[in-house]
Amino acid sequence: MKYLVRMNVSLPRDLAEDDRQELVAREKQYSQQLQREGKWPQIWRVVGQYANYSIFEVGTHDELHQILQGLPLFPFMDIEVTPLAAHPSDIKS
Repeated sequence: MKYLVRMNVSLPRDLAEDDRQELVAREKQYSQQLQREGKWPQIWRVVGQYANYSIFEVGTHDELHQILQGLPLFPFMDIEVTPLAAHPSDIKS
C-alpha cells in the first residue's frame, strides 16, 4: 500500500541545542534505514518550511502507524496521511 504523508515539524524553541542535534541525528538514522528497506522510497522538503512530503510503501495502515510513531520527532509533528490507489490513466500501471 502506498501513502502520501505530509509531516510538519515544530520543535520547542527552548529545546537545548545538544538535545536538538541528538534528536535530529536519530531521526535521520531512523528515516534512512526505512529508505534502505524500501518502506520510505521518496521524500521531498517543502521549501521554506520545516516540513516534508513523503511516499511510504508498506503492507498495512497499522504498519504505517507504527513507523510514524517510531519517528524520534513524532511528538513534535503534525502528520497528514493520504492513502493512494493506482490511477486508471497512469501509463505505468
